[in-house]
Amino acid sequence: MENINLEATPKTPRVTFSFEKGNLELLGRSIPENSVEFYEPLNNWIASYGESPQEITTFDVKLEYFNTSSSKCLLDLFKMLESINEKGTEVRVNWYFEKDDGDIEEAGEDYQAIVALPFTMIEVEEI
Repeated sequence: MENINLEATPKTPRVTFSFEKGNLELLGRSIPENSVEFYEPLNNWIASYGESPQEITTFDVKLEYFNTSSSKCLLDLFKMLESINEKGTEVRVNWYFEKDDGDIEEAGEDYQAIVALPFTMIEVEEI
């Protein structure tokens, strides 16, 4: 299975999905023109990954900002990871937020309340 390595742009996050390590990461901002189009390959990758995942999967979300349509796409990613988690693979979510960014912190708490995945909220100085 091929990994995904996409460089960040002013409107899209850096994406690093590593099959061998079981590590998935989004870093930056997510305000693409068409969120569904941007996130579709990520959904497809997670669907394939879910067929033979690593024992432990870690999803690091380090977004400094995301728009409403990206929010829905993130929820879709979490739901796919939730289904992998329900099959016996351990899926962990690390949700990073900047020290004084209550909006991103609250968004992480909202996702945590919606999906049955263990979230670790991590406060950082800067994303």
